[in-house]
Amino acid sequence: MALDKIVGIPERVMELPNKKYFSIGEVASLCNVKPHVLRYWETEFPQLSPGKRRGNRRYYQANDVLLVSKIKFLLYEKGFTIYGAKLSLKEKPLIKDGKASNPNSSKEVTDKFNGARISAGDYETLKKEIRLVIDVLDGKIET
Repeated sequence: MALDKIVGIPERVMELPNKKYFSIGEVASLCNVKPHVLRYWETEFPQLSPGKRRGNRRYYQANDVLLVSKIKFLLYEKGFTIYGAKLSLKEKPLIKDGKASNPNSSKEVTDKFNGARISAGDYETLKKEIRLVIDVLDGKIET
């Protein structure tokens, strides 16, 4: 069976069998999570909505498997909460062709900066405060 490489997470590649639909068991096996976890994630992440066929069986497509892989990465490897993972997926949605969006492109950052209507001085002050909070959270600075 031919395998397609689908980029699910930056710097990671997941190999999927070359087929259109995957059962919940296949997705659970591919992503190394249990089926009940997938069913729970369906309730928490509106983007994850596999089709259902007779007998209420779930059929995931390749982009659903990609999304499951991204959710697992955010929750298990990055340590995000469900809420944090939801926010991250809203900010950086997956593109259907299997490529992750790049929100850090200079044009996009410049557009966001210009759209925020804050002065350069306020921006620098905000950056310093955010760095301070990160250092406190990382334990580099004690409060």
